[in-house]
Amino acid sequence: MKATIEEIIGSRKNWFKDWFNSEFYHRLYAHRNEEEAASFVKAVLFELQPSPQSNILDLGCGNGRHAKHLAANGHRVIGLDLAFSSIRYARRWQNDKLRFFRHDMREPFGNSCFDYVFNFFTSFGYFDTDLENEQVINNISHSLKNNGWLIMDYLNVSQAERHLLPYEERQIDGITYRLKRWTDSKYVHKSIEVDNVRAVEPFRFTEKVRKFCTGDFNAMFERHGLKLCQVYGDYALSEYVQESPRLILLAQKRSAG
Repeated sequence: MKATIEEIIGSRKNWFKDWFNSEFYHRLYAHRNEEEAASFVKAVLFELQPSPQSNILDLGCGNGRHAKHLAANGHRVIGLDLAFSSIRYARRWQNDKLRFFRHDMREPFGNSCFDYVFNFFTSFGYFDTDLENEQVINNISHSLKNNGWLIMDYLNVSQAERHLLPYEERQIDGITYRLKRWTDSKYVHKSIEVDNVRAVEPFRFTEKVRKFCTGDFNAMFERHGLKLCQVYGDYALSEYVQESPRLILLAQKRSAG
């Protein structure tokens, strides 16, 4: 008997990094805008016009803020994320059309299962090697049905570098967060020092995101059977220009033959 997508995903070995699973990560990024997520989902659905029967994957779904709006529009949605704490939070939104699972996106997550794969809010490019990034794109391609669609929402590296804030300090719930940002030839880095009164020493974490541009994505997509069709520059899906705040890529899986 052919396994369901839930059985395929649920059987995989799961993992998460300490930072993405920590209470400090969720407190630091608790300000993420729900209205922005709802508006972006609305724009994407208007642009793509998916049928009500569409199967949608939110890859790197976090706490489900995009997935729940997708499901609210009547679509069948699965959300995957590496952090147990994010999935535990997201599951409060679960219903018969919305399911969440812990999963490492470098591991396969189905074959020809989805009509659409959405990767929101720079949930890609954190890995140490190009091989790992390529594996994720390969997994996305395999998970899409022929002529299925990928939306990848990434930071616009050139704009991010121009507006990089080298140092920032925030006070959240009595905890001090000291953020340092810098770039090198391959990554945008962010160091987070958490000065928690309950701890003897501050906690330190580092985020890094690969400096991919449109050409990099186009090359990766081509290698894995995806065709880049459109590039947008913001969450209203405006035309991409050098000063755009985001790099949002729409690609389609080429049909066999």
